[in-house]
Amino acid sequence: MPVRIGELLLKEKRITAEQLQQALNHQKANGGKLGYNLVKMGLVKDEEITALLSKQYGVPSINLTQFEIDPAVIKLIPADTAQKYQIVPLSRAGATLTIAMTDPTNVFAMDDIKFMTGYNVEPVVASETAVTEAIQRYYPSGAKAAKTVSAATGPSGPGALEMATRGLEEMQTLDAGDVEVLEDLEEISAEALAKQGEEAPVVRLVNVLLMSAIQKGASDIHIEPYEKELRVRYRVDGILYNIMNPPMKFRDAITSRVKIMAKLDIAEKRLPQDGRIKIRFSDGGTQKEIDFRVSVLPTLFGEKIVMRLLDKDKLMLDMTKLGFEQESLTKFEVAILRPWGMVLVTGPTGSGKTNTLYSSIARINTPETNIMTAEDPVEFNLVGINQVQVRENIGLNFAAALRSFLRQDPNIILVGEIRDFETAEIAVKAALTGHLVLSTLHTNDAPSTVNRLMNMGIEPFLVASSVHLICAQRLVRRVCSNCKEAHPLPPAALIQAGFNEEDAGRVAPFKGKGCEKCNQTGYKGRVGLYEVMEVSEELRELILVGASGLELRRKAVDEGMITLRQSGLRKVKDGVTTVEEVVRETVK
Repeated sequence: MPVRIGELLLKEKRITAEQLQQALNHQKANGGKLGYNLVKMGLVKDEEITALLSKQYGVPSINLTQFEIDPAVIKLIPADTAQKYQIVPLSRAGATLTIAMTDPTNVFAMDDIKFMTGYNVEPVVASETAVTEAIQRYYPSGAKAAKTVSAATGPSGPGALEMATRGLEEMQTLDAGDVEVLEDLEEISAEALAKQGEEAPVVRLVNVLLMSAIQKGASDIHIEPYEKELRVRYRVDGILYNIMNPPMKFRDAITSRVKIMAKLDIAEKRLPQDGRIKIRFSDGGTQKEIDFRVSVLPTLFGEKIVMRLLDKDKLMLDMTKLGFEQESLTKFEVAILRPWGMVLVTGPTGSGKTNTLYSSIARINTPETNIMTAEDPVEFNLVGINQVQVRENIGLNFAAALRSFLRQDPNIILVGEIRDFETAEIAVKAALTGHLVLSTLHTNDAPSTVNRLMNMGIEPFLVASSVHLICAQRLVRRVCSNCKEAHPLPPAALIQAGFNEEDAGRVAPFKGKGCEKCNQTGYKGRVGLYEVMEVSEELRELILVGASGLELRRKAVDEGMITLRQSGLRKVKDGVTTVEEVVRETVK
């Protein structure tokens, strides 16, 4: 809590109540801190305030005018931090940095400096006048730098940021000026906006970044600070592309703008934060809304921001269009139409697991069923489905949500992810007691999922009894239909990729040569590769005796399972994707 210097001086009888009121009136008229105004009016001396604070808080005091500070120590704390907290670094001894402060109770300032410098912080008290003069003396370029930034971002001159923004605007056609941030306009204070990069060019740049990502069909925006550059990348069809490098000096302003839009704590720069941005914009005369899931992570040179685009219009809920082979789709639909048991979807982050699960529950969502989901986070709102947002910080984890679900008379339960033994145990028990449980895991293929559950601590007989089907998946880029052309490969290369000799002689792969529609990449959109393992009686017996993933895989293939590589090769044969894409995402 800030020091109330007026009350302290009054308590020590250094000033009268009338003098305090005069100083408060003077402060109201002229601005500045109360202590500075008391000294300026001649009611107290700097030394008196310093001595009083020293006595009150048991912190040593110092007369800064008689102290010469080493320039190497000054470099440890930037000018903006010194100005923000009204502090001056004095000396360093070993792992301890001594700083002069006007307010020795400001633990936030000390924590920030400790985190920034890596040193333990030892405060001493100095008067406001002395600290202000010392900042002006030792940081002469601080004020000039602030003026330079103001000039560069002001509306009168374009500046480096406006030039960078203009370059990006030329590459996109959606109107970035008409972006409206929803649900948070009332909660942004004018003071916060003024302090954290709310000049027009910064706002415009962030709007342009969002709109350009939407138009290019990006799934993620990465804003990454490095030592000497700031990089912005888009992930389009699973591949990251460098988009622009805004001037480094605007790093904090851009970060603050995104945090304000996502309703995050601007002052917190040491801990990861998650939020959401919801924007409305005009697309060809029609109003559209898009959500951005925002993740802020402190890195060595600043905060990295990743924004995941969540476009309801692009959510594919038709299972026949996801990329399933017909026999795999039939097995999957039979499993999700069963009254009980567990269906697991596995794959790495960004492989489309959520889309497959949403498509599954859309397929089985009828007025007669009670469907409950626990997700982290809830990506899309689905009509007729009870969705719960998991909140680890208040104890609402997947296990806690699952326990509550079982008291809510559910027919179908969707668990966003099985991460630990507790969640796995409850999910398995729910599947064995008359509920259909859908969930995801992070494994490389379908057979290894069985071993993953056992490694979590689930008994083999429970896994064998509860799990009905496991689906592993990957996403590969589709060949652009606009610039698609035949791209013959030698039979040896096709055999090496996994085709048999007969197919290698007949297959004619396609490739995109690059056009405006696909940004010269030759690819447009993505399609899923699916490995669907139905747990048959023979596989159950193998699970019960603790068979390895390799044995399970061999048996499943014998029973007709299409592997991820085979699924990919079929799509190469059909001209949907390329051999390079399949080899990049799958193994033989």
